[in-house]
Amino acid sequence: MFPGYRLFLPLAGEGARATPVLEFPVMPETALQVPSPLTTFTEDEILFRDNIRQFALEKVRPLVKEMDEKGVFEKDLIHQFFQLGLMGIEVPEQYGGSGAKFFEAILAVEELSRVDASAGVVVDVQNTLVNNALLRWATEEQKKRYLPRMAADTCGAYALSEAGSGSDAFALQTKADLKGSDYVLNGRKLWITNGKEAGLFVLFATVDAAAGYKGITAFLIEKDFPGFTVGKKEDKLGIRASSTCELILEDCQVPKSNVLGEAGKGYKIAIETLNEGRIGIGAQMAGVARGAWEYAAKYAQERKQFGKSIADFQGIQFQIAQMATEIEAARLMVYNAARMKDAGVPFVKEAAMTKLFCSQVAERVTSLAIEIYGGYGFTRDYPVEKYWRDAKIGKIYEGTSNMQLATIAKLVLSAKQ
Repeated sequence: MFPGYRLFLPLAGEGARATPVLEFPVMPETALQVPSPLTTFTEDEILFRDNIRQFALEKVRPLVKEMDEKGVFEKDLIHQFFQLGLMGIEVPEQYGGSGAKFFEAILAVEELSRVDASAGVVVDVQNTLVNNALLRWATEEQKKRYLPRMAADTCGAYALSEAGSGSDAFALQTKADLKGSDYVLNGRKLWITNGKEAGLFVLFATVDAAAGYKGITAFLIEKDFPGFTVGKKEDKLGIRASSTCELILEDCQVPKSNVLGEAGKGYKIAIETLNEGRIGIGAQMAGVARGAWEYAAKYAQERKQFGKSIADFQGIQFQIAQMATEIEAARLMVYNAARMKDAGVPFVKEAAMTKLFCSQVAERVTSLAIEIYGGYGFTRDYPVEKYWRDAKIGKIYEGTSNMQLATIAKLVLSAKQ
């Protein structure tokens, strides 16, 4: 029997009603409301998205090529991010932030990445990793000390990876020894996004190697702490303007009060924060794919061959349509996972699926965009080759595609059917 419906059985001799009838009950008007599509935004969300889109086109796009070639992110652009409130989107107003939802942070990452993936990842790491970790795990004293800075003028970085601990993130070797009122940290971190610009680092070290993952602890480390140094900046294939740096800790002194959460809880903090960060990477990759597609579709309509635009040829039309379909599917996965996070329901599987699929879509779409441009697409005089270079990182950082598949498999195979 279907809940909420009434089944009427025919009375004996009632020829007009020879079969059971399922009657739809009259429901109150509020109960008849149809859920909104995922692509339906509130007025505030639309205004926010449109403002970011305009900013990205007018302020970021003119700087993209130069930043990519130099491998340096424009400092004034980061200053403008703070002025617009993009670096403290979820930070409550009482700490100087925007007090918005996770979904707005995702919209910002998508719109910025549509123009420049490096800009997208600067905002992504700040909001979905660092600020989220502080909001969830910091003490009230730590929140009062750091959140106003994160919203006003301080970039953040998330330092987990090491030379010998990539996918096996918790094979880390950085050690933290408690000496009096301070921890003393020694070790090296690699591939740390925002490393050059950051003033605050959420950094993971072990206080007890024998305890395995139960010894891992998260620390809040300021850039000017004694014994802390930002090392070389990596020369990368893509997202070149975004700094990816080595961090060096040589008897780095960190006050005991700067432990995030509590000692031994670093594993839980890292895993749960990365789950949210993966939605951000999905948004970044969806934005990259959309930016490349827009250039390719426009070029296909302008490029003439055999007396007509190449968009008139069915082969090109099918490619454009396939790309658009995959981008739409990717965006729906991003929006759904972000809405689930804001709703407070479990989203680990959806986050992993989102990062996996969106990174695949970005790689396929950006590659096809180059092919639509032909020989021009292979040169740096045209924009699509950069989108392809930027897309590759999506399958690697914040958990490789294989790690996402392992997470998804574990969750779907253990789920009750």
